[in-house]
Amino acid sequence: METFTFNTVELILLSAAGILFIIQLIYYFGLYNRIHAHNKAVRKEEVHFSRELPPLSVILCARNEAENLRKILPAILEQDYPQFEVIVINDASTDETEDILGMMEEKYPHLYHSFTPESARYISHKKLALTLGIKASKHDWLVFTETNCMPASNQWLKLMARNFTPQTQIVLGYSGYDRTKGWLHKRTAFDTLFQSLRYLGFALAGKPYMGIGRNLAYRKELFFQQKGFSKYLNLQRGEDDLFINQLATPSNTRVETDINATTRINPVYRYKEWKEEKISYMATARYYQGIQRYLLGFETFSRLLFYVSCIAGIASGVLNSHWLVAGIALLICASVSAGMICSTVPSFKPEILFLITAIRPSPTYTVAEFQDLPILSRKRRFHEKMNSWNQPLHINSIRTIMIIAWLYSCRNKAIFHI
Repeated sequence: METFTFNTVELILLSAAGILFIIQLIYYFGLYNRIHAHNKAVRKEEVHFSRELPPLSVILCARNEAENLRKILPAILEQDYPQFEVIVINDASTDETEDILGMMEEKYPHLYHSFTPESARYISHKKLALTLGIKASKHDWLVFTETNCMPASNQWLKLMARNFTPQTQIVLGYSGYDRTKGWLHKRTAFDTLFQSLRYLGFALAGKPYMGIGRNLAYRKELFFQQKGFSKYLNLQRGEDDLFINQLATPSNTRVETDINATTRINPVYRYKEWKEEKISYMATARYYQGIQRYLLGFETFSRLLFYVSCIAGIASGVLNSHWLVAGIALLICASVSAGMICSTVPSFKPEILFLITAIRPSPTYTVAEFQDLPILSRKRRFHEKMNSWNQPLHINSIRTIMIIAWLYSCRNKAIFHI
């Protein structure tokens, strides 16, 4: 019976871990599971879509993006959509961007391009470029992406446009990094995934608070009602997340999560570039309206406390040779590490593929979905790891290591692809 006797410290640590475990599950199943629930409703035809395909304008800003334009522009220009235009604003490029745009305009009559004046004194040239593109557009619906983002299919515009109902003014889409080798890629890919699970989850819950310009659509009238980006011209960023934060409501915002409506971001090979982008978004986050960022901050804080209590419980059990305490703490910790994965499916299958980056599954699969998968070798299972979200690195490293360890411990039962 001494095995089941706990001292005061052990009771406090296990109780804290249990309470924080419940909090984490609430976030996983109440927020991060929203994308799966939405796709399930779409498959059951419980979500209403518009059958009309209104004309739209796709707007991009390019600065020394000649190589990306060669690869990505044809995929955008050859979308299976009845009427659309593509507007590219050349933001003072010094490479072959202007020549490439000129050649492509001869082949694609619905491609147009302009440029930002070299004398422009805007703090953010991107805001100026987007403003020029919006003013030059002919159509009411505007779709935004970036020159390093490849549409997942030629149905991208159609799937975004099916959300253009009379009440809708904003449509949010998912974008994720394309797959490549290296720990930096794993880190940035999981960071983007986790951020998307958060802002898309809140939008699906009726509490939209931001959007990302890599896959975004809204009505032109919103831009002029807001007087463009005039409220935050003093900021380097904010043309997407702050703009949507100020205008999005539960009734005017929809989310498109079909696999073929995603955009694939070119991998990042330099940590400095990714870090600069993260810092710029963090600089605008403090201007967000609403309680969402506080709720997410609480989730981060509770997660840190959870791991601390679990590690302390394991250490206490090992030092006191009380293996039951160590086992309970380890079990709870591993359960939360697997919680985000399990929260995306209605049932847990023994052999699974967790398609975080949404590459080449069937069109009915969600951005984060499971499917049966034949057993693979240990070497191929373990080469795919996870990354972290935009929070202090030591917290996310713990989460990453725990999920990798849990997946590897499943031996031939699971594989994680990112």
